Amino acid sequence: MTIRTVETTPYDDQKPGTSGLRKKVPVFQQKNYAENFIQSVFDSLDGFSGKALVIGGDGRYYNREVIQKAIAIAAANGFGKVIVGKGGILSTPAASHIIRKYMAFGGLVLSASHNPGGPHEDFGIKYNIGNGGPAPEKITDAIFARTKAITSYKIADMAEVDIDRIGTVQAGGMTVEVIDPVEDYAELMETLFDFDAIRAMFAGGFRMRFDAMHAVTGPYAKEILENRLGAPKGTARNFVPLPDFGGHHPDPNLVHAKHLYDEMMGPDAPDFGAASDGDGDRNLIIGKGIFITPSDSLAMLAANARLAPGYEAGLKGIARSMPTSAAADRVAEALGVGIYETPTGWKFFGNLLDAGMATICGEESAGTGSDHVREKDGLWAVLLWLNILAVRKESAKAIAEKHWATYGRNYYSRHDYEEVESDAANRLVSELRAKLPSLPGTKVRGLTVEAADDFAYHDPVDGSVSKNQGIRVLFEGGSRFVIRLSGTGTSGATLRLYVERYEKDRFDLDTQQALADLIAAADDVAGIRSHTGRQKPSVIT
Repeated sequence: MTIRTVETTPYDDQKPGTSGLRKKVPVFQQKNYAENFIQSVFDSLDGFSGKALVIGGDGRYYNREVIQKAIAIAAANGFGKVIVGKGGILSTPAASHIIRKYMAFGGLVLSASHNPGGPHEDFGIKYNIGNGGPAPEKITDAIFARTKAITSYKIADMAEVDIDRIGTVQAGGMTVEVIDPVEDYAELMETLFDFDAIRAMFAGGFRMRFDAMHAVTGPYAKEILENRLGAPKGTARNFVPLPDFGGHHPDPNLVHAKHLYDEMMGPDAPDFGAASDGDGDRNLIIGKGIFITPSDSLAMLAANARLAPGYEAGLKGIARSMPTSAAADRVAEALGVGIYETPTGWKFFGNLLDAGMATICGEESAGTGSDHVREKDGLWAVLLWLNILAVRKESAKAIAEKHWATYGRNYYSRHDYEEVESDAANRLVSELRAKLPSLPGTKVRGLTVEAADDFAYHDPVDGSVSKNQGIRVLFEGGSRFVIRLSGTGTSGATLRLYVERYEKDRFDLDTQQALADLIAAADDVAGIRSHTGRQKPSVIT
């Protein structure tokens, strides 16, 4: 094997966001762009010589090409083995499981999650550490620093590896093992859930629609739902992963999966509907005649988790991202377990899970998961819902209504303003931060501001502090709005507004009407329309 050292020039835009480096495909296709970033990842790590690296992605455009680059660079840098999913396919939660099960040093997950794919759309690379979770900030900061100083990368001169054939080969002086991307994950799910009860439910005529959105979860849903659980053929739809996701946006929300929502609200609706996103870590839950918000889903799953064999011993704690509604807090209080409020980004849950302080975690952006892996897991959430439905023998709507009767209801919505001009978005946030000290005690639209801050997280495990994680304005009575800039987009800025109202007794209000005064108050305080020039959000969920 020949190892080449290739001289290169740094790029100044390779700062990893909350979920790795994401850019448009033509950006990644620039000379040495992907190579620079991958080498910078390896340069920021120690102790991997001779060890295993997991590589896989969501099948989007440019995945295969970058996988071959990553294999050759890994070989040149001294990894002893690469484990790659057949066809380059590994859902993000499956990649986390593979890292953990086979005690790999870490992994490269090639995905831009719920963002669109194609020759001119999005691509991404994320590094996951040995616990299976996203790299913490100290590593991503080191990677970014290295990308700005890199002058060369190492790559093995080797033929492309056939990643479409399961088996083990020697290539570039190391072992490359191509694995079935579904098998290990499916076996893990069988240890967590009562597959017999779910099979009996399907055998009794239970009808379900799962939309894989031509993304990575398709093969997993086909195998688990139809082959192992006996759901009727056709339950898993759009199950073939496509490089451009069929020309659609693989984000499981009420805009991009409207067809599923319409079907679930129709006269001949199936009993249960669900969807997952580009890389398989998000979920959409819709019962017959009812949409379950991600925040409510987290609370309801936590309240019923003991019905699944993997969680029958009870929960150690519940963790949620700060913008997620407080619905889960009420469940944690009732269960007598800890509740942890973290910044957005799954990496912040990793310490809590590793320390045994939390069992179930969730983000309002349709991410839910548990301590079985160190990523959010869309199909896991769907299977836990199915387990609960099978044991309780009630509809999702009945379960939701009984939950609200017990805990009260947090009316909740997220308004996304996508591709906002970056300077305008940053100016809005800066001006709002400057107002925070003067807001408490003031009245807006008849609401009294109780507190206002820029959320800072003090990690209870390692003592680290993460500042400027989102601006919170809290009103008397438990209502609030939150504003933050998302780190998952690739063009301009995504401004996110989260609004929440708690009601003890009124559970049948229209969500947007219930939140109307809070939405107006947020605009009064932050000047969203005046700063962005937008009269309405791009997406409401």
